[in-house]
Amino acid sequence: MQITAAVVHEKFGTFAIDQLELTDPRPDEALVRIVASGMCQTDLHGRDGYYNTPYPAVYGHEGAGVVEALGASVTKFVPGDHVVISFPWCGACPNCRRDMPSHCLKGPQLKMRGTRPDGSTLLSKDGAAVYGAFFQQSSFATYAIANERYMVKVRKDAPLELLGPFACSGQTGAGAVLNSMRPRAGDSFAVFGVGAVGLSALMAAKIAGCDPIIAVDVHHARLELAQALGATHVINHSGRADVVADIRRITGEGVRFSLDTSAQPAVLREAVEALIAAGTCVLLGSARAGTEVSFEMPFLQFGRVVHGVIQGESRPQEFIPKLVDFLMQGKMPVERMMTFYPLAQINQAAHDSSLGATIKPVLRMPN
Repeated sequence: MQITAAVVHEKFGTFAIDQLELTDPRPDEALVRIVASGMCQTDLHGRDGYYNTPYPAVYGHEGAGVVEALGASVTKFVPGDHVVISFPWCGACPNCRRDMPSHCLKGPQLKMRGTRPDGSTLLSKDGAAVYGAFFQQSSFATYAIANERYMVKVRKDAPLELLGPFACSGQTGAGAVLNSMRPRAGDSFAVFGVGAVGLSALMAAKIAGCDPIIAVDVHHARLELAQALGATHVINHSGRADVVADIRRITGEGVRFSLDTSAQPAVLREAVEALIAAGTCVLLGSARAGTEVSFEMPFLQFGRVVHGVIQGESRPQEFIPKLVDFLMQGKMPVERMMTFYPLAQINQAAHDSSLGATIKPVLRMPN
């Protein structure tokens, strides 16, 4: 079938709106009409060639939509179901066998190489392959093909256009807190970087009863929003001589939990040095290969942990519906960090995101 999609033709290229041909779903796949898709930094890294995905390519990995058609062996969904398309995992590697799908050893290949696991492509233009299957979805398009395993059914009374970011940024930030840290009420928490991932983590820390909740960022507007969403203290990192000292003045001994979304070595070191003995720092920021950071070994020896987390260490079929429930209960008002754009304005959305003017761009599809 013919669809409308945003195509990137070269490294560091712009998104071009084009008409493509989408293949039919296989027996274990579904055709999903995309209502909206979040845009995340990973999509822009893909556009810019970080992952060696071949060009031309269609990105997008925070798709939410409606099931239109099903392969013959799909049993968990029916046409009309509302779904969020989450991340892929192989199901067979040592981590998948330990029920750790977010740490699937084949995850990077499944997410980034632009094809189904068997190497087949989903999209074409005038008979030539266009690489899609980004995170096994490519949701910067009016329709997507998704494997049944990676789709999550969501309640129909929830606004679909708000739900796509739960596929990645929402469950990454909130999952880092609720699945990985598992704080107790009253545990101290600091988040370095309050973009979409950091704010999702902050809202989850509030749900968990953390206190104090400290937000660190360089954007005044983001810190104001962080405070409105539950931060008890905010620190503007710009021009601060010693953020760690500021945190210790607030907490006395340091924080039980810290979280870094910046992927900047100096900031990650601050997030670790802000820990109390036996505290845990979670690294969520996505750094380029070869990026290194150093720590003082005696400081780490006192039970401090640095924990790298992917996709919030989530089991999406269980966790995403919980996040949707939090949204509907008013506990996770993710709409407050969203700015909506029509698909035709995708380059403006990318520009605004790169400048920090928009926290979470969400693309509405022209269906």
